[in-house]
Amino acid sequence: MSRDLLTKAESYREELTEFLRDLVSIKSFSAGEREVVQRIQKEMEKVGFDEVRIDGLGNILGRIGSGKNVIAMDAHIDTVEVGNEKLWKVDPFGGVVSDGVIYGRGASDQKAGMAAMVYGARIMKEEGLLGDFTLYVTGTVMEEDCDGLCWRYIIKEDGIIPDYVVITEPTNLNIYRGHRGRMELQIRTSGLSCHASAPERGINAIYRMSRIIQQIEVLNERLKDDPFLGKGTIAVTQIFFKSPSQNAVADECTIQIDRRLTAGETKETVIEELKDAIRISGEEAEILELFYERPSYTGLVYPVEKYFPTWVMDESSEIVQKTVNTYKEVFGEEPFVDKWTFSTNGIATAGVFAIPTVGFGPANEIFAHSPDDQCPVDHLVKAAAMYALLPLRLSQ
Repeated sequence: MSRDLLTKAESYREELTEFLRDLVSIKSFSAGEREVVQRIQKEMEKVGFDEVRIDGLGNILGRIGSGKNVIAMDAHIDTVEVGNEKLWKVDPFGGVVSDGVIYGRGASDQKAGMAAMVYGARIMKEEGLLGDFTLYVTGTVMEEDCDGLCWRYIIKEDGIIPDYVVITEPTNLNIYRGHRGRMELQIRTSGLSCHASAPERGINAIYRMSRIIQQIEVLNERLKDDPFLGKGTIAVTQIFFKSPSQNAVADECTIQIDRRLTAGETKETVIEELKDAIRISGEEAEILELFYERPSYTGLVYPVEKYFPTWVMDESSEIVQKTVNTYKEVFGEEPFVDKWTFSTNGIATAGVFAIPTVGFGPANEIFAHSPDDQCPVDHLVKAAAMYALLPLRLSQ
């Protein structure tokens, strides 16, 4: 089986390469994915999906089969922006291939997963690797802006509730079983403005915030450390203020906080820790929970709180074990089982909806969001072979 699948996948090396090059060449920043969705639709129809549709949020959903076990393989198809183009050695939208590696924005994160899934599905149909399952291959939108938003929509509005989900974010062809969660918050202090020539007449909101920031720095050092997922962290990432002029004491100050959550940490524990830090500072402040409300490229606004729960699958869980066994069947060797450093759509499938979720994807996450964004063509071939068999094995 393994040799046949890898040989079959190898026969599509050129088509896989050209498909990923096309995807990389299409700009698809968050909320601007329409053109890349259309390109994916064309390829899904070409390789023989049973149904291809685009939902109200703009996600593309390719279906194969109509069995009772529902399996989803997911890739987000939006990317972060380019940043400083001077740092790039190639055109970020050139789909450049050099020494068997495809370079460009989104190559690793995570259009490679999308390309490999489509051809994995093609091999699945051609090799008769079908069973009593319905497979959805999803190209999801706005993940870089708000991970999991797309899957909240798919589950609640499209009514697709998978029994298993495979996240195809880059894992360097390893198997990943979780990652830390995160939360975005703001803290706001208020003061009393006055002329800066006599600051003692007012209350400086920036000074009040500075004492809270000191306690947040201390809090970061004592957050929980999990042996698998790693340490929880908290960082102040931005500072904003309001003041009548440059010559007046600020009457309001707001900080943006990035809080990474390890095992056992929740929205409630985060809020309580921040309340405690504010109390220790001796100041008064308001904690603001944030919502994402940006329109998708279809114009739809689907508000979601900026809380992204931690998730982890036990190494002995059925989904992890079936994925490990499939890997051994395809590649003839033991896989490395680990976790992502960053966050994925798994925060919704596993973290919010408790759907068994696992990760396997081409490319290495170290290249995500970097000017060296890249994926080896060999990874595309191997991932396609794995995706061709995995849905059948998960359904058994």
